Amino acid sequence: MIKVGVIIGSTRPGRNGAAVAHWVHDLAVKRGDAEYELVDLEDYALPHLDEPIPAAARQYQHAHTKKWSQAVAALDAFVFVTPEYNRSTTGVLKTAIDFLYAEWENKAAGFVGYGVNGGARAIEHLRQILGTAAVAGVAPQVTLSIHDDFENFSDFRPAARHEDVLRLMLDQVVAWAEALRTVRA
Repeated sequence: MIKVGVIIGSTRPGRNGAAVAHWVHDLAVKRGDAEYELVDLEDYALPHLDEPIPAAARQYQHAHTKKWSQAVAALDAFVFVTPEYNRSTTGVLKTAIDFLYAEWENKAAGFVGYGVNGGARAIEHLRQILGTAAVAGVAPQVTLSIHDDFENFSDFRPAARHEDVLRLMLDQVVAWAEALRTVRA
């Protein structure tokens, strides 16, 4: 069965990303078409990139990198949950991506953004970053407004219409992940 990691792309205190990721995960597991797991960057405590050898060589020196490598390598696809900070994704998510290379290759990704403009610019940056790592991003994306989908900017209350887009995105993530399995083989 396809394994999809729902990656919480923020470690900021008081972050909204955990609530959004749990919403994605809760809807996804009901589908029964893949195994979905939450992947919280807080659990990996990755420092700013500290590996002396480029990631493409896969010669990791640090235990935190090896742990992160194993987690990403075990997955066939990803749903990245990202806030938008200053028209981009978070530094911690960018760093987490940069720690690895081969573990990302030929896998599928979907995107859920949140922020003033629904996190759309953060998603666009993630598409560029992940494209370089040979990750195939699917077209549908969920964009959540900090004004409309959160009460008091913190209590997550997504509009029902987002569920339809999430389903479509997950349909494509699973389909692409299955197709890309043959490329990785």
